[in-house]
Amino acid sequence: MGTPRILSGMRPTGKLHLGHYTGALENWVVQQNLTNPDGTRGCETCFLIADYHNLTTSLDTREIYQNTIEMLIDWLAAGVDPEKSPVFRQSQIKEHTELFLIFSMLITSSRLERNPTLKEQVRDLNMDSLTYGHLGYPVLQAADILLYKGTLVPVGEDQIPHVEITREIARKFNSHYPHPQSGPVFVEPEPKITKFSRLVGLDGKAKMSKSLGNTILLSDGPEDVMKKMRNAVTDTEKIRRNDPGRPEVCTVFSYHSRFSAPDTIASIAKDCRSGALGCVDCKKMCAAAISLELEPILEKRHNFASDPDTVRDILLEGERKAKTIARHTMGEVRAAMNLGEQ
Repeated sequence: MGTPRILSGMRPTGKLHLGHYTGALENWVVQQNLTNPDGTRGCETCFLIADYHNLTTSLDTREIYQNTIEMLIDWLAAGVDPEKSPVFRQSQIKEHTELFLIFSMLITSSRLERNPTLKEQVRDLNMDSLTYGHLGYPVLQAADILLYKGTLVPVGEDQIPHVEITREIARKFNSHYPHPQSGPVFVEPEPKITKFSRLVGLDGKAKMSKSLGNTILLSDGPEDVMKKMRNAVTDTEKIRRNDPGRPEVCTVFSYHSRFSAPDTIASIAKDCRSGALGCVDCKKMCAAAISLELEPILEKRHNFASDPDTVRDILLEGERKAKTIARHTMGEVRAAMNLGEQ
């Protein structure tokens, strides 16, 4: 079947936080650097800046370019290698919208309305009405994946319905429009169930969110990390230093579980339960562990942020590579559909 290709992406919302790092970026870098026993790449990776997807929930585009650059700097600082993984803006590859239009003819609105992820978004965002673009979000996502012949889609279990819609669209297109020379144009991508390392917000909420102000940014220095960690929620029953604690319900301990060394984690859990460790000292240790991991990211981030021309060139080069792939795919699509020159 050849080397699998993975397309992953994020909406450009500006500087990223630890939730983005543990929930996606770490996994991206691992996938990008996978190798086979013979030294060849384990998979091809492409990383999409999904600026069109931003429009499904906000029409404000005044800061979208600056947010794109800030997010890209965080990607690069975290280890995304543009030599291995093209990085590009969805809006700059016109074939995304062309394929989205074609795919929208292959699926009914009632099928999209049954998408459970969409129902959850409408509920969580308290939406009074649904735009056509938001309803068609999974169709644009299908175009994103299939335009680059993505064969694996890393998702959590809640995103499997989106992958299934992509598979249905690929199957329907192939059935209606087999390529006259090569047969089916698209391979039905397989979901790659990935256990994303979720971080709760500093306030104990289900996830980190800049809108809730409960995040630690990848760009935060040690002083900022410590300042934010002081306000992190702990065990509500551990009021005084010597009170026995319950690390399993403590937000700070959940961060220790990800950023501290294994022997440190065990020691903290033991001392928390016995009352030997107070929350103030526990927070200081946690902040230090987080800052230690962020140190090389901060250094690389500073280098990229101080050289905006290089960041812009990386983006433009990634878009050049993406356009080459996209144009080839759309050539196959048009040939299969008998659109264009005969």
